[in-house]
Amino acid sequence: MKRYCFTLDLIDDDELIAAYKQYHQAVWPEILDSITSAGITDMEIYLSGNRLFMIMDTNEAFSFDEKAKADLKNTKVQEWETLMWKYQQALPGAKAGEKWRMMDKIFKL
Repeated sequence: MKRYCFTLDLIDDDELIAAYKQYHQAVWPEILDSITSAGITDMEIYLSGNRLFMIMDTNEAFSFDEKAKADLKNTKVQEWETLMWKYQQALPGAKAGEKWRMMDKIFKL
C-alpha cells in the first residue's frame, strides 16, 4: 500500500462550500468506480474553513499516469471534474490547470 496526501482550496463562500459538501455525501457511482478501478483502495477528504485535505491509499498497481489517461476517456469523470471546478480554486503557486497538490510528508511517528 502507498499513501498520498493532497490539498486544495474551495472558493471561500459558505453556500458554495455547503453545495460541495452535499455532492460529496452522494458521489456519483461512476466516480466511485473510476476511483476503485484505478487501484485506489481508500480515500478520505477533510475540510477546514475552505481548505481541503485528501488522504489516498493505493495498491501497488496504481499509476497516476494510467488514472489520468482513464479519466480523460471517461465522460462522467470529466463532467464531475468540470462541476467540482465551480467550487474549487487553485492554491497559490499551482501550475496552470493544477487542482489537487500533492503534499510532502515531513513527519511520521
